[in-house]
Amino acid sequence: METYKFQTIAKIYNDFQAKFAIQRQSSLLSNFYSTIVFEKKFRDINALRGLEGFSHLWILWVFSENEKKEWNPTVRPPRLGGNTRLGVFATRSPFRPNPIGLSCVKLEEIKLNGSNGPEIIVSGADIKSGTPILDIKPYLPFADCINNATGGFASSLQDKCLEVIADEMVLSKFPESKRQNLLEILAQDPRPAYQKDSNRIYGFSFAGFEIRFQVNQNVLQLVDIQPL
Repeated sequence: METYKFQTIAKIYNDFQAKFAIQRQSSLLSNFYSTIVFEKKFRDINALRGLEGFSHLWILWVFSENEKKEWNPTVRPPRLGGNTRLGVFATRSPFRPNPIGLSCVKLEEIKLNGSNGPEIIVSGADIKSGTPILDIKPYLPFADCINNATGGFASSLQDKCLEVIADEMVLSKFPESKRQNLLEILAQDPRPAYQKDSNRIYGFSFAGFEIRFQVNQNVLQLVDIQPL
């Protein structure tokens, strides 16, 4: 069997400090910003020449925190409740023969003279902070947008928008500039799809804070926010 060796060209940094609560697909949080910082070997502004002409990018990245090293031919997509098995190649499961992710993001800004060389600011990334990036490619509307495409079991955005109840005293503990992103994350129901325990208090790390919440039917109650 042939094998290939790849290099990390960059890493992405944002407020998602853990896998829990990351949006399930890219572009669901349109105002969520990330910074792509290149590794020293690739900090050459010439490599970005012409990139400013594109509105969106494809990011190829590594599921670097996969604890499971072996892959299975079938997986249980959370979208289907965690009970139905499908072929791994019919899903976007991180547990793949080659743990590679693919995300479409919006190009917001290119900083040629960042503190760590050239940097790319993007929005809509569904990627944990610190994740290694293998490649960056421009999104080509004439080739990448297929109007009559079908999406199998994931043909449309899930209607899982929750009503979020957030006490002002609790919400005031969180930076005002990041509150809208937090509320949007909570509204999308950050719990694993197969967890429905209304008595459980869930928690996740976001923007340097521990966010704790509880869900009862279609209502999410923000319980507490504490700095990490």
